[in-house]
Amino acid sequence: MNPLLSNSDLPEFAAIRPEHITPALDVLLPAAEAALERAVGAEVPADYDALSAVLDVPLERLSRAWGVANHLNAVANTPELREAYNANLGRVTEFHTRLGSDERLYAKYKAVAGHPDAATLTPARAMALAHAMRDFVLSGAELQGEAKARFAAIQERSAEAAQRFSEHVLDATDGFVLYAGAEQLAGVPDDVRQATREAAAADGHDGHKLTLHIPVYLPVMQYATDRALREQLYRAYATRASEFGPPERDNSALMTELLQLRAEEAALLDQPTYAHLSLVPKMAESPKQVMGFLRDLARRARPHAERDLAEMRAFAADELGLAELQAWDQAFVAEKLKEARYAFSEQEVKQYFTEPRVLDGLFHIVETLFGVRIRPDSAEVWHDSVRFYRIERPGTGDDAPELVGQFYLDPYARPGKRPGAWMDVVRGRWQRPDGGALQTPVAHLVCNFSSPVGRVDGKDRPALLTHDDVITLFHEFGHGLHHMLTRVDELAVAGISGVEWDAVELPSQFMENFCWEWEVLSRLTAHVDTGEPLPRTLYERMLAARNFQSGLQTLRQIEFALIDMRLHEEADAPGRVQAVVDEVRAEVSVNPPPAFNRFQHTFSHIFAGGYSAGYYSYKWAEVLSADAFAAFEEQGVFNPEVGRRFRREILEAGGSRPAMDSFRAFRGREPSIDALLRHQGMA
Repeated sequence: MNPLLSNSDLPEFAAIRPEHITPALDVLLPAAEAALERAVGAEVPADYDALSAVLDVPLERLSRAWGVANHLNAVANTPELREAYNANLGRVTEFHTRLGSDERLYAKYKAVAGHPDAATLTPARAMALAHAMRDFVLSGAELQGEAKARFAAIQERSAEAAQRFSEHVLDATDGFVLYAGAEQLAGVPDDVRQATREAAAADGHDGHKLTLHIPVYLPVMQYATDRALREQLYRAYATRASEFGPPERDNSALMTELLQLRAEEAALLDQPTYAHLSLVPKMAESPKQVMGFLRDLARRARPHAERDLAEMRAFAADELGLAELQAWDQAFVAEKLKEARYAFSEQEVKQYFTEPRVLDGLFHIVETLFGVRIRPDSAEVWHDSVRFYRIERPGTGDDAPELVGQFYLDPYARPGKRPGAWMDVVRGRWQRPDGGALQTPVAHLVCNFSSPVGRVDGKDRPALLTHDDVITLFHEFGHGLHHMLTRVDELAVAGISGVEWDAVELPSQFMENFCWEWEVLSRLTAHVDTGEPLPRTLYERMLAARNFQSGLQTLRQIEFALIDMRLHEEADAPGRVQAVVDEVRAEVSVNPPPAFNRFQHTFSHIFAGGYSAGYYSYKWAEVLSADAFAAFEEQGVFNPEVGRRFRREILEAGGSRPAMDSFRAFRGREPSIDALLRHQGMA
């Protein structure tokens, strides 16, 4: 019995092994191939339901099985799993490329769209059909001969190169270990010292095991008084997967190749550049519009960033004896400056954010605003720290609760797990065309927080989260809500599916705002030792510090977005990646990093994720999310009427209509940048 071929409702994670992947695809790919041939044949009419029943069911089964393999490759990577995944990546990519460019299937969909019955399709189906027609063109369905063959080859090689890029980042991150003495960790918080000491002991070493995983790297950079140690870690982190490390992990050539392949793909599809191609299914109209938006925001942020930097340099020189502020000093100096100015530290705040209390508070917000309940549930998992939950709508009277969705939560960093945080789809909401029951959505929510350390009075201490960790958790949960609370039954436009990429961050960034509200934080916090909630005075100091260095942070995000857009728009960019990076920094940054910094070599968002020529989406959607949250500020943070309207018009609608229509339906007008500038102290 192959668990990837099981008909069970949820993946059988405990049973799945690398050796199951190839045999499963040996079954699923031919089944999908046969379904394609049947769908394009004369026996299947040009009818929406008929096509869906024949084709979508085996395609979805293939997608779910491959999605499990992809997920495990990201969160539980081993040499055996990586080998099995890479051995099958090419043939999965080849099939989907061929499916998307099949002119026979395209002709059938055109017949569906041209039939008089198309006028009677539901809005969700009409949108799904419109997206399908657009995507056939973007997938090369109108190409012929050599052009079509080359397009397919580009897709396969791009997938391989992106996967290799991601592996190099993971291996470079996992590959660095430094065993440091206790004296070198002076100033570092006790919980980090304890965790690193236990990690060193587990390896048979004295001292402390330091890595480049964020739960270790960041607090060392923020708190370690040993400047040489900070420099050593910074250099290792900033040069990962570059020419400064092992040649087999250098991403330089892969970046060039990926950019060249994307430019060639755009040319085949008669688009001026890959940046233009990327924007076809997005809200933004052109690269010029995007870069104008980014540069306008940079102009507004620059005076604030210059003030931020001047304050930091003066404090470093006057209070810390650092005449010249270096890149490896900045997190340390910023933390000391914040402590001095606002009389609190991240470490002080962290003691109030115990993981159980934060989750309880997050669930309470969601339940209050959106009229649902979140309960623990049971399922097989890939690691013993992973939990599983269900979201329900309460029944009326004697009616049983209605299952809305379910999610896995994988909170902690560990070797073999990709850095960062993300939401991923296990399955989507779908009224299945094969006569099955309504399929409810399931999501993965993945973070990389510090795991629990130590015991007190015989009990395990809970994991402690920084306030930034809490914001990250709320962000990913916002993506999860977008996926799970949808009421759209059409798979292609349910939840986040079909949502314009530059609007998909709206619910996630919207949820971040709750992390700054007293009504929320008073429920979200309990001191790890005393159980006392966050003091109001400490909250006021946190709030005063909310926009601490917001100018610098805004320019940093704009820098990344402009690098991304220019790399994908300029014809000569593939051969001058570092030069483009340097030029953007000269234009935007008030505080450029050292010449050896190779941030782009680990810029997985654009080289191994879905954000190529789309990283601007974070700032673009932040305008929408800040304005959406302003409705709650105006009418009450816990106002259930506003919450239900947000659920109905944004979350439930998913991709069934343009994102701007959903925003207007919620807000009653076009979005304004005013709320974003106010939230960031730049009004």
